[in-house]
Amino acid sequence: MKNLFIIPVPDEFDFGLCLSFLKRSPREILHACDGDHVVKLMRVNDQAVLFRLREMKNRSLQVEVLNTPCTPEIRTALEAYIREWFDLDTDMKPFYSMATRDKHLKELVKQYRGYRIVGHPDLFESLVWAVIGQQINLSFAYTLKQRFVEKFGGRVTVDDRTHYLFPDPVTVSKLRGDDLLRLQFSRQKSNYTIGIAEAFASGDLSKEKLRGLSLREAKEMLMQIKGIGNWTASYALMKTFHFPDAFPLEDAGLHNALKYQLKLDRKPTLAEVARVFKKYEGWEAYATLYLWKSL
Repeated sequence: MKNLFIIPVPDEFDFGLCLSFLKRSPREILHACDGDHVVKLMRVNDQAVLFRLREMKNRSLQVEVLNTPCTPEIRTALEAYIREWFDLDTDMKPFYSMATRDKHLKELVKQYRGYRIVGHPDLFESLVWAVIGQQINLSFAYTLKQRFVEKFGGRVTVDDRTHYLFPDPVTVSKLRGDDLLRLQFSRQKSNYTIGIAEAFASGDLSKEKLRGLSLREAKEMLMQIKGIGNWTASYALMKTFHFPDAFPLEDAGLHNALKYQLKLDRKPTLAEVARVFKKYEGWEAYATLYLWKSL
């Protein structure tokens, strides 16, 4: 069938583990997981394209376009998106070689081998999601995202099920703070979200402008935008650009994982976290991922 195509995957990839991450919240609105597959809506130029992704018996990924003919342009865009989404182009062998010799990671990489960073190929979505999640629990963060997407995002209904697109920067840049306060955003998060959207809408910030920069250069550019601090910038660079050496040093979840790994009766200090991560130089993002998974 012309609406089906296959994406080969590396040996060090476990779709089931990545799918379990996608299932972590019942309030997730940007994709729907049904059993062994995930359905997602994405933009291809000005078109909303709905696709289903599942694993085949030979472990490759099958992509089925559900609401429109799969043109070569759509196929190219979907494959690029999915490869970014699941970080399929990163060679994990050097990380596993290092991690199997590390006392904190060796059992984790054995148990969760093939787990990869499930990213945000859309930089605007990545930054806004990070801002939404600042200083609140994950459950409420998903609630805020659901309200935000339902109110301002695009949508397509297929077979009586509505699928959503993340709001675009131009739309969000035209909002007022009160528009987000009504959704229970704090005033600070409202201002940050609109400010980030304005930076994208004006062209001051884009994924293309950061592409090819070093981690330090990209982080400096992001942190010029109000509301984007070190944690938010590091998170976005880890999840959107897959910088292997990006990691959110201040992350509470990472601190909880290390508290357990280091057998501490308190959370580790930032200096202690940095000291542990010296061993993971060049692979900080994946060390973070597997330590998060330990929770």
